[in-house]
Amino acid sequence: MKNIAVIGAGPAGLIAAEILAQSSRSVTVFDRMPSPARKLLIAGRGGLNLTHSEPLDHLLDRYGPARAALEPAIRAFPPEALTAWAEALGQETFTGSSGRVFPKAMKASPLLRAWLSRLGGSGVSLRARYRWLGWDAQGALRFDTPEGESTFAADATILALGGASWPRLGSDGAWTPLLEGVTPFRPANMGFRVGWSPLFRERFAGQPLKRIALSFEGRSLRGEAMVTAEGLEGGAVYALSAPLREALARDGAATLHIDLRPDLDAATLAGKLAGRGLSLSNLLRKAGLSPVAIGLVQEARHSGDTTELPALIKALPVRLTGAQGLERAISSAGGVGFAALDERFMLRAHPGTFLAGEMLDWEAPTGGYLLQACFATGIAAARGAIDFTA
Repeated sequence: MKNIAVIGAGPAGLIAAEILAQSSRSVTVFDRMPSPARKLLIAGRGGLNLTHSEPLDHLLDRYGPARAALEPAIRAFPPEALTAWAEALGQETFTGSSGRVFPKAMKASPLLRAWLSRLGGSGVSLRARYRWLGWDAQGALRFDTPEGESTFAADATILALGGASWPRLGSDGAWTPLLEGVTPFRPANMGFRVGWSPLFRERFAGQPLKRIALSFEGRSLRGEAMVTAEGLEGGAVYALSAPLREALARDGAATLHIDLRPDLDAATLAGKLAGRGLSLSNLLRKAGLSPVAIGLVQEARHSGDTTELPALIKALPVRLTGAQGLERAISSAGGVGFAALDERFMLRAHPGTFLAGEMLDWEAPTGGYLLQACFATGIAAARGAIDFTA
């Protein structure tokens, strides 16, 4: 029986271990944390968005420049396969109005318990508190363990070491010096800093902006955001985080525009704002703006913006001065480039070593796309290892 090592006990590593065990391989999963899938559990607190139900071609477009590299893996394990996998673990799913797919339990812990039980029943061994150190002179895997350094001889290895976001949960990017062709990690799906006035920050930090549209560099999308003490975050912001991040790196600042009433055209909005003797707050309230949206308009006015009120409401500028760091980002961009891999997700420089998950150089918005690609690449890497050890 061939011995396969899987390093990293997140979704990509665990699904790879499951596929390998089904092919009669001896599978050992190593993870540097005391327990597996910590990031999955934290993600599950928000409902555990497994995947998205939109047409596959539209879903694949969410991966931007990495689409071509990820497409074979995702087509081989598409959203309906991920949904069926979860339901086979006893986790019934549902599709929300946005098209996102969730387990009905709306958390990760029941799914993870059932999954780990099934993995244990299939013979998968899990070793906690093992930090990978690379290879020794004979090609064996080296680990730092609670008992000191140890080695493990594997016929093939799958690395699913994660990216660099939420490092306290295990994915700290410490492995990057061990591999070649690694693009430095950058935050993705993160919030941005805004220089709010003290009064606005005190009154509105923690307030949601609902039913808005955000625009940047010709791209516009509807969604929601959250005002924070530091700036803005939330799903609609995350969807634009990549171009905003690059603009900040290039120019030192970026201006995001918010349509506070995307359901109304400018002419209709102007009619709602007609009236004499009303204060600015009452005019804006008459136009259907929420208190936090009114606060944003007042913030712009106090900063000297003299744009006509209807136009300002339809495209309110918010100057972003920086991005949240990796420690608070939902995911990360960067990692090992696909040019370093063959079509089986095997490292060209290390035959028999396969890569999966967020340690690869791709990014996607929230909405189920992150987990979908992690599962799909984990399965692709496992099938590559099966083929290598056949």
